[in-house]
Amino acid sequence: MAEEWAIEASGLEKSYGPVTVLDGVDLRVRRGTVFALLGPNGAGKTTLVRILSTLVRPDAGGARVAGFDIAVDRQRVRRCISLTGQDVAVDGLQTGAENLRMMARLAGLSRPQARRRTGDLLAQFGLASAAQRRVANYSGGMRRRLDLAAGLVGSPAVIFLDEPTTGLDLPSRQAMWQVITDLVRTGATVFLTTQYLQEADQLADQIAVVNAGAVVAQGSPADLKSQIAEQRLELTLTDGLAFEDVTRALGARVVSTDPSRMSVGVATDGSAVHVRGVLDEVDPGGRAVRTFAVHAPTLDDVFLALTGHATTTSTNTTNTESEPAHV
Repeated sequence: MAEEWAIEASGLEKSYGPVTVLDGVDLRVRRGTVFALLGPNGAGKTTLVRILSTLVRPDAGGARVAGFDIAVDRQRVRRCISLTGQDVAVDGLQTGAENLRMMARLAGLSRPQARRRTGDLLAQFGLASAAQRRVANYSGGMRRRLDLAAGLVGSPAVIFLDEPTTGLDLPSRQAMWQVITDLVRTGATVFLTTQYLQEADQLADQIAVVNAGAVVAQGSPADLKSQIAEQRLELTLTDGLAFEDVTRALGARVVSTDPSRMSVGVATDGSAVHVRGVLDEVDPGGRAVRTFAVHAPTLDDVFLALTGHATTTSTNTTNTESEPAHV
């Protein structure tokens, strides 16, 4: 594998009985970046993470992680990675410091080394002031940060985060985003699955969208938006008659309508020339259009176009894939 790739997978396949979960997945993740994997529930995201982290063997295909083959060098892969799953895996009866010291000792650190590493991680994750409190008394965001810290005791080169902010409020998610950004600055590679498209847009250098077990698009957030979704000129009309007239005049160019708001959307390149041309065409007298706005494409547009599903950020979403929390 070329030195620049932290993860390289080719032709990964996995089925459970008659159900095909992964159908020939190819992807590459550059070292020292954040890579986000998006897809609807059941698309194969967690199965792919489990294969790359050596918890599950693929039926076909192969991959290298941190320079090692996931089939031949499983133990070496495991020494180079961390996996934080969807469920928090820290002990609520122990303090934050006790949890991290225990993980450090299990990772083979001596007692002095474990104490030093615990102190460093508590400071890095903003938990030093709560180090001696039982984890059962932590907030959800604090438990999630401690869970991630526990996975970093061994300073892994590749960090798998499977929906790490699900169920957190926005301030807690933003705190986790900062932690992830800081990890990458130290040279780590983060492989992230998420239901929050804003999260992927904020953090990811590269995004892959998986649907029905296959990667259907891959690129930077900006690339995906430009390839899949167009800018939209939204016209808000003055009344129902104007709404009908403008909708009829635009015909097949209409990409969205909202009768309750008297709004019509049409694709645009965002230029003043095009916007002015549309306005002159549908409202030459200046009386039909009350307001207009140009909307840039979003990852929601990309996701819907590629998968046929709107994304969900519900904390009650049932995911049919589950996995152990830490490697």
